[in-house]
Amino acid sequence: MSKRAPFEIVGECIAAGTRKTVRIPVSTLSDHTPVAIAAHVIHGKREGPCMFVSAGIHGDEVIGVEIVRRLLRSDPLVNLRGTLIVVPIVNTFGFLNHSRYLPDRRDLNRCFPGSPHGSLASRLAHIFLSEIVARCTIGIDLHSAAVHRTNLPQIRVSGANTQKMRLAHAFGAPVILTSALRDGSLRQEAKRIGVDVLLYEAGEGMRFDEMSVRAGVAGILRVLNTLEMLPAKGIAKTRTRSLICSDSTWTRAPMGGLLRVYKSEGDVVEEGEVLAAISDPFGEEEADVTARNAGIIVGRAVMPVVNEGDALFHIAAVKSVDVAEAAVEGVAEQLADDPLFDEDEII
Repeated sequence: MSKRAPFEIVGECIAAGTRKTVRIPVSTLSDHTPVAIAAHVIHGKREGPCMFVSAGIHGDEVIGVEIVRRLLRSDPLVNLRGTLIVVPIVNTFGFLNHSRYLPDRRDLNRCFPGSPHGSLASRLAHIFLSEIVARCTIGIDLHSAAVHRTNLPQIRVSGANTQKMRLAHAFGAPVILTSALRDGSLRQEAKRIGVDVLLYEAGEGMRFDEMSVRAGVAGILRVLNTLEMLPAKGIAKTRTRSLICSDSTWTRAPMGGLLRVYKSEGDVVEEGEVLAAISDPFGEEEADVTARNAGIIVGRAVMPVVNEGDALFHIAAVKSVDVAEAAVEGVAEQLADDPLFDEDEII
């Protein structure tokens, strides 16, 4: 059997059966400090798919960076088939500034496919798409909610693509939320060039959440196993099938004031159920926040100070409340039972 050819990227060669971190030049800061996308390439000894895992497209969504860190230390990767490209921080500018955006205030996930001659965001989008995404057939993009919000671990997919739905179920998050593609998003442009992308949403901006991190690492490993890039040994199997939700709505604040939350992400609620209460600072005026529809809370605000009209609870519709409760409980039990990946992982 002939030896597998090395993997080449930005002039670097990674031999089969080895791994290496490469730096893809992007730009320079205003003081001429160079900025690059750091990508860790694991090039397996045997042939297989090429897959990317990315985090930090939004610089304040740090939970994906921690997921990537743990993924790269996981033992199963020793037996990788194919090639895995892992990018812990796509938007270095935002990451350094604890900001969702780039210095020009553009959202990188609205700038694809980008251009080598456009704005800073457009140039970064072009480099990431051409140097990383276009080399792959599948990818997983890691996100969290924005600052002052938190999300239940969920996979977002678009349309009825059977391959993506199969991998979404393999990931094993509590919820699979079908959502339309946004103009200028990575998922939209990846679809155009024939690359399937799963989007993982979990946790809060600028915060680590242990269960969300563990769900992310375990889910990526399960996807790699489903693609036959990893053997099943050492990878936890899913115990409960993910809930598929195709519709969701936000419940908003009926008045401004101080928010007291009674329900949290993962809770299954009935239409009209009280989710929280808002009162003025003197406690003289109070209003209940009630669910507009039955479903599962997949995201919520965490700031106790709110204004009238603020989005407070993101509720995804479910076909059966009983089935939804059983599914969420099963996933929670599995995550609680799964061992930590190393001894320093308690956050």
